[in-house]
Amino acid sequence: MLIGYARVSTTDQVAGMDVQRTDLLETGCNKMFTEQVSSVAQRDQLSAALDFCRDGDTLVVTRLDRLARSTADLLAIVAALEAKQVGLRILDFGGTLVDTKSPTGRMLLTMFAAVAEFERAIMLERQRAGIAKAKAEGRYRGRAPTARRQSGRVAELHAKGKGASAIAVEVGISRASVYRILSEARP
Repeated sequence: MLIGYARVSTTDQVAGMDVQRTDLLETGCNKMFTEQVSSVAQRDQLSAALDFCRDGDTLVVTRLDRLARSTADLLAIVAALEAKQVGLRILDFGGTLVDTKSPTGRMLLTMFAAVAEFERAIMLERQRAGIAKAKAEGRYRGRAPTARRQSGRVAELHAKGKGASAIAVEVGISRASVYRILSEARP
């Protein structure tokens, strides 16, 4: 059985998820696991896919970076697949089955994983440099604090005598955020 796994980092990447699903379906995946989560977070659907795989199955991913966050992570996933006698197919490798049991297959997979890890590190380095430049030019403020946008509503509810827990529930922010907003509002 061909088992597909697709992942995007954010919910904004709808097109990326659609492309992965389409590619996996065209490959013939009978079962598919998808998730929208960063590669550094807990990937529950990847765990579910690995649990679902049985002897003789093949796990299919569109690209290596959709499966593993680092070379060590990839090798751990491959070891788990090998222990279950499950193959791995990476479509951007030309869709061929990567034979991780052979020395050549393991070497190729490790090299591609190292290159992918290197590309990610370079991308993050460029991102940090761009943010530093934007901050120096006064063009970067970071993410807008979501709770503080509600400060007017928090003050209004507090003035009506509501407690922090009730305010937090009604406004949809944490109790700690309510306390922070109230303490900043005091002279």
